[in-house]
Amino acid sequence: MTMTEFFTAQLDRETPISRRVLERVPEGRPDWKPHEKSMPLGYLATLVATMPLWIAMVVAQDELDLNPPGGSSFRPGEWKTTRDLVQMLEDSAEKARAALAGTTDDHLETPWRLLVSGRVVDENPRRIVISDTFTHLAHHRGQLTVYLRLNGAPVPSVYGPTADEKSW
Repeated sequence: MTMTEFFTAQLDRETPISRRVLERVPEGRPDWKPHEKSMPLGYLATLVATMPLWIAMVVAQDELDLNPPGGSSFRPGEWKTTRDLVQMLEDSAEKARAALAGTTDDHLETPWRLLVSGRVVDENPRRIVISDTFTHLAHHRGQLTVYLRLNGAPVPSVYGPTADEKSW
């Protein structure tokens, strides 16, 4: 199995899990957060929905500056309904699949850099960055399930049963 096949299979396993979580996000509460230092629900849900785009970015770009000169032009997607969130996820996953299908394992061995204000803060082969993206997705998706619980929304099965979905 090639790395591109492995990552595509992982994407195909993780996308339905993210979909189940995003389908439970309460609408009309984008600014809600459990603590003043926490990110808002709307931003967190958008992050989970669009994180597969990071895979496409890592394949296509050599670096990302989180604080480029003149500021970032990136604007997170907006959503009003859970259907919007799910569509964002599907679009992101499709772009990630296309990027993986259009690259090679040799390319995934080439370096990718994360910068802040022009300074390199991390540099790794693209395969490592993509692998870390899946870990990062699992982390934020887990955060989102806590937000669901605190908002009274049922928590779906992620990697096993939950108090709301005990049987499979």
